[in-house]
Amino acid sequence: MNRRTFVSSTLMAGTAAVAEPFSIPTETTAYFELRVYELKGNAQETYLKSALVPALNRQGIKNVGVFREMGKGEPPLLYVLIPYATITAFTEVNSRLAKDSEYQKASENYRNLSPDKASYARYKSSFMQAFAGFPQIAIPKNESRIFELRTYEGFSEDAVQRKIAMFNDAEIKVFNNVGLTPVFFGEVKIGDSLPCLTYLLTFPSMEVRDANWKKFGSDADWKRISGLPEYANTVSRIQRVFLEPVSFSQI
Repeated sequence: MNRRTFVSSTLMAGTAAVAEPFSIPTETTAYFELRVYELKGNAQETYLKSALVPALNRQGIKNVGVFREMGKGEPPLLYVLIPYATITAFTEVNSRLAKDSEYQKASENYRNLSPDKASYARYKSSFMQAFAGFPQIAIPKNESRIFELRTYEGFSEDAVQRKIAMFNDAEIKVFNNVGLTPVFFGEVKIGDSLPCLTYLLTFPSMEVRDANWKKFGSDADWKRISGLPEYANTVSRIQRVFLEPVSFSQI
């Protein structure tokens, strides 16, 4: 079984208390880029910490999340979540970095590394638009926390759109009721495993995570909406990975 992605057909059990309900954002719809870096050797996060994240902040791009996978995988992966207020902000990010003298100075060593000393082999990127029912990123409290990144693949574009409608119409409210606290929901426009959607949840611990998913599985409203014909056959595969923030993550 692949350690990072697998089909989830059952919900885990637990005994912890339910998290406080979250507030659903109401601002204009945002966009997200999710980068997954495949690290080499004992690569450090200096470039991200000292150069890229501060430069993105100077562009007005706040709340950049940087996460490592929980556990020890090979090769190690680093996840970077970049929220954008507009598509223009996304398309102009690299040209603005090129004109940013502070970034150029801070990233000089990184940019001048020889191929054999590069900190990562490559990175994958996906671009998403936030759901209408959760149009902005929600920043969790700055305390001990873990994250669960979930991707739902559909067998057709229609299936994914119906699953998005299910979230917008009812499922996000169920999440709120049972303590499944989202950071974002995104329809993947460009990326792997299309058509699909991706979302990120946060919990104070794995025990709370297990308990709240168990509550979700037994929730009466969830059972009702999941049985509606308009939401049938919307998900063909679920990918899931557990993450923890690095020290300088802004999420």
